[in-house]
Amino acid sequence: MHNYQIARRAQIGVIIPSTNTGVEYDLQKFHLDGVSWHPSRFYIELRNWADEVEKTGNDENQVFERFLEIMRGEIPGSIRNIMSAKVNHVMLGMSAETFWGGLEGNIEFEQDIRNQIAQFNPDVGLTTGAGATKDALNCFGAKRISVITPYPQVGDDNVIRFFEDIGFSVHKVKGLNRPSATAIAETLIEDVIEAIYDVDDDSVDAIVQCGTNLSTLDIFPVFEHILKKPLIPINVATVWHALRAMGIDDKVTGYGRLMEEF
Repeated sequence: MHNYQIARRAQIGVIIPSTNTGVEYDLQKFHLDGVSWHPSRFYIELRNWADEVEKTGNDENQVFERFLEIMRGEIPGSIRNIMSAKVNHVMLGMSAETFWGGLEGNIEFEQDIRNQIAQFNPDVGLTTGAGATKDALNCFGAKRISVITPYPQVGDDNVIRFFEDIGFSVHKVKGLNRPSATAIAETLIEDVIEAIYDVDDDSVDAIVQCGTNLSTLDIFPVFEHILKKPLIPINVATVWHALRAMGIDDKVTGYGRLMEEF
């Protein structure tokens, strides 16, 4: 318990790409007494993947990998900035990097971020998309899953690799292959709904959505009632994980079973 006037329970720093509008949209839905969210952006130079494909002659997979490579170089400045606010916990508001290279790549990436945070305060914890979705799925006892992403095929391949590395069976991944970083947030609702039905199956225990700029907070809770299974938006998973890591056990209704039950 903190004796702060505003955020007496938690000040959570959120690292997001400069192009991302989905994370803050979702965070604004979670008004918890004594909790504040503090986004810190890092600049995204390579924003339009479709244009880059046409300009360079590389395919969308190569362009997306280049996008992530550039992004990693920008993250340290964002961490420096948010740590100056004396936050209690750091949450990553981007997800592709946390799945890249499967479990081995995830461990390496997370350790690098933890080392950067530790330069300022070694006691500050970290929430990532990959780790949060893993813990969320385990809460529901899920074994066989499907996933919806905004990524091209190379992104989907890394998502599959990660979940299979940690012991889940992946029925299907639907990559929406959005043409740019900002276009992810402009995905049509009907395309998300179509993807839900595309990846669902009687054998699937849960559906996960990756890609933090693709907000499904307004859609997934409804489909939990329709499909009678958990649907986990990555932004909800990271919010849940960060709150629970800070010892905040508030149950929040209206945004899905994860926040209501665990």
